[in-house]
Amino acid sequence: MRGDFPSLDFKLPKISPGVIKIIVAAVVVIILLATSVYQIGPEEMGVVLRFGKFVRTTDPGLHFKYPLGIESLDKVPVQRQLKMEFGFRTELPGIRTQYRVTPETAREAVMLTGDLNVAVVEWIVQYKINDPYKYLFKIRDVDSTFRYMNEAVVKKIVGDSSVDEVITVGRTRIAIEAKEELQNLCDLYEIGIEVNQLILQDSNPPEPVKASFNDVNEALQEKERKINEAKAEYNKEIPKATGEAEQMIMVAEGYAMERVNNAQGDASRFTAIYREYARAPLVTRKRLYLEAINVILPKISKKIIFDEKMKNILPLLNLGEEVKK
Repeated sequence: MRGDFPSLDFKLPKISPGVIKIIVAAVVVIILLATSVYQIGPEEMGVVLRFGKFVRTTDPGLHFKYPLGIESLDKVPVQRQLKMEFGFRTELPGIRTQYRVTPETAREAVMLTGDLNVAVVEWIVQYKINDPYKYLFKIRDVDSTFRYMNEAVVKKIVGDSSVDEVITVGRTRIAIEAKEELQNLCDLYEIGIEVNQLILQDSNPPEPVKASFNDVNEALQEKERKINEAKAEYNKEIPKATGEAEQMIMVAEGYAMERVNNAQGDASRFTAIYREYARAPLVTRKRLYLEAINVILPKISKKIIFDEKMKNILPLLNLGEEVKK
């Protein structure tokens, strides 16, 4: 049977020891380069550990480290805007973003307000990692801790506010206070996170009482609208009335000044006339008489001139016809 098969007389080529050494050296070099050269992206910062101990951080670019596991590398996205959602989760982002609410996420949003009402508050926190060392080594589970800190801060501030403030007029204040207090906690626990923005996404009453709360909300909005209209009318009428009052005061002051000036002028004129009269009484009296006649005569329509020595002038005046007229 053995003779039925062709003989396979095959021999491997002989490799010299020098070639084997070169191949081994090349493999070693490739392994060393592969485990020592690394690239840091533009949004990242590298954290290098030597036998598990932090030694340095590296900026974006090409770098080297000790190979063969002597130094290990963690990349931290320090320039990337990170986001954490509470009360809901984004399922499909896009033009029409789709959200998902589960019983677990819904429990995050249910809170007790300061006036012992219940509100459903959903919010988003946007943050960055500003210290890679603290982010990796100060807290064991940073993401979970940061989530618990968010819930504690927002529930505390909502618990100090009324339900009307949470749902309507106090949303901006609550978001600002929550951001500041959350940043203070991050600095206190040294988790290496910078809070950029905290946004109250939605604040609603629970479903069973939502209709009643909407009615209250509409009433509050109507109240605010009426108050704003009243303030607008106030701002329109008060300046107008103030201007008119100032105008009347200025007119009165001008009239008073005019009367005073006229009176002072008349008094000065009378004093001057009196001085002239004291110097020459007859001349002054005659001049005053002529001036008075010059003013009076043009106003008389009918004038009769007679001699002062003439007697029995009444028949000549024909007073009877004047009476009939």
